[in-house]
Amino acid sequence: MGTISTLWELDTIGRAMDYVTNPENEHIRLQNFIENRFLDRSHTPEWIDSSDPRSGYLFLKLPISPENVVEYAVNVAARAFTAWSKTSVYQRSDVLFRIANIMEDKKDMFAVWESIDQGKQLHRARTEVDHAIEFFRYFARYILQEETNAVHLNKTARQSTLTYEHRLPVGVYAIITSSNMPLYLLASKIAPCLAFGCTGVAKPSEHTSMTAFLFAEVLRRADLPPGVMNIVFGNGPSTGSTLVGSPAIRGVSLTGGIKTGIQIRKETAADIHKRLSLDLQGSCPTLIFGDVDLESAASTAAYAAFENSGQVCLGGSRIYVHRSVYKVFLSKLIRLVLKKYRPAKDMGPVISRKHYDNIRAYLIQADEEHATFEIGEIPEEIPNDGFWVGPTILSNIHPESPLGQEELSGPVAIVYSFDTEEEVVDLCNDNRNGKGAVVLTDDLSRMRRVREHLDAELTWGNCWLGRDLGAGLNDVMAAGMGHGAGARIQDIFTRSRTVHVPSY
Repeated sequence: MGTISTLWELDTIGRAMDYVTNPENEHIRLQNFIENRFLDRSHTPEWIDSSDPRSGYLFLKLPISPENVVEYAVNVAARAFTAWSKTSVYQRSDVLFRIANIMEDKKDMFAVWESIDQGKQLHRARTEVDHAIEFFRYFARYILQEETNAVHLNKTARQSTLTYEHRLPVGVYAIITSSNMPLYLLASKIAPCLAFGCTGVAKPSEHTSMTAFLFAEVLRRADLPPGVMNIVFGNGPSTGSTLVGSPAIRGVSLTGGIKTGIQIRKETAADIHKRLSLDLQGSCPTLIFGDVDLESAASTAAYAAFENSGQVCLGGSRIYVHRSVYKVFLSKLIRLVLKKYRPAKDMGPVISRKHYDNIRAYLIQADEEHATFEIGEIPEEIPNDGFWVGPTILSNIHPESPLGQEELSGPVAIVYSFDTEEEVVDLCNDNRNGKGAVVLTDDLSRMRRVREHLDAELTWGNCWLGRDLGAGLNDVMAAGMGHGAGARIQDIFTRSRTVHVPSY
């Protein structure tokens, strides 16, 4: 039985782990998916070892796709674009619904492997799989309801014209995603790419490629025309760089770190016509005013800071508390985190040894700068039995310290005090990595004022993480140039053409 067909049937943690830990089974080896078929190993001269975050042991091997394989995938997508871009919205919608239905049938399987590969809790993985499915259904419905642009009559002294606009797919897209929510992020880009008539080559993070491999089987079973969407594996400097630099790539859609976004901009600078959509790592400061229920505020702040072990691009790693309630709030926050965010029971590990080392270096620097560890400690230099970092709350860090500016994407939160609205807004806006914001206050006028002055893509009032897919995202601060979901994502995957005809 082949690898994909074997993994496809393992839909419980017990069955999956029995397979992974069975010494008679070879380590899982992922295969590139190009033109609706999985390439054999002869195309892979080099492999990457990917570890199980919970144990630190080797989990699977994935190919470092060489240049010739990447170019093969891009050329296949370019050939497929001619026919796919001309399909009707009804045909594309039908494909998206088929993809969603297959994922729905296998959602337990996807959740199990997402949990194992990324290290997240199983309930969290299930939620993300449900959202991934909804992306395909959302865009399958959206393209059927899309309104045509109005026709305008232009009267001039010499000639009158009728003017209208219509949209055309951009072309072949490179889709690159990060490791914190692997399947969710992959679906958030592939769904609109297919919906609006583009083709693509996707490269997931080398740390979390398992569900992308399984998703390729969904595409095959959904009868997506060959070459319309291809998935290759590898690292950023080799595979990723080759992919985004290919002349046949017309657009790049990235979810990842700021350094990766900068590198992509450098590598594509000469190709001025290449579309870039860069949804970059940031944070969501949590603002707590003195008029809120502090138990509820502590619950929201902890959720924003430590959900998915803090590995959320909209995580609340910085918490600003009005001085009048600072001490009471901090004690409630500490008590709640110690009770509800326990490693292994309530929280998973961080994604990789490299990320573990980065967090450890950050906490060593915090200790050297005399930060107060309200809870948490510096993890061991050599991790034992996985990449576990306990929830950590720091105080006594200056807002202008590099520690307060860096986005760590881990289970570490910094708590500050403030006195006025103006002060806390300035503190938040001084951090260029701000992506969103959480405002906790029972004063609706204050909520409106503060939210209007924060440089944030999106804000939440008295809650966190709920989101309407139709809302989209804005381009603020270092958040990049991505529009997220919503109707505005058309501007990423389509281009508008204006047509003028004589008016008689």
